Amino acid sequence: MRKWLDTLYDGAAALAALFLVGLLAMVLLGIVSRQLHFHVPGTDAYAGYLMAGCGFLALAHTLKRGEHIRVTLLLSALSRPARRALEIWALGVAVLLSGLTALYSCRLVWQSHQFNDISTGNDATPLWIPQLSFALGAVILFIAFVDEWVLELRGQRQQLTAAEASRNE
Repeated sequence: MRKWLDTLYDGAAALAALFLVGLLAMVLLGIVSRQLHFHVPGTDAYAGYLMAGCGFLALAHTLKRGEHIRVTLLLSALSRPARRALEIWALGVAVLLSGLTALYSCRLVWQSHQFNDISTGNDATPLWIPQLSFALGAVILFIAFVDEWVLELRGQRQQLTAAEASRNE
């Protein structure tokens, strides 16, 4: 199961990297098209879609690598049992909030598809298509938080060292 989850997080990160390359391509295409006096419709919208997708798809991988910003000042002042209780509580809240985000983002995709919602720009993209990356990233983040929570409950979660924690603050 661990190998499958790590592959999921790495796959989402690789997809985020592809979205980042696509974002670069859209920005460069917009710049070049302005310099050469021709217009490619939708480059700004697609750059925005790719940026949102890149951000959300990278969240789980970032969480699992310990790169999210954490406030360790409070945690370092607590005793080990109190710190563990706070970690379990915080991860439980994160599971709840990320689960709600995943649920409502999937619901948004479904409703956009059902209502045939399209972008208001001149590209007229069906909005459920770019919203899929947001929903997928939110679902994978939810899975990552559940993973972290279960690891913490079992006492198997890796703790950051002081040097690793300081680079994130």
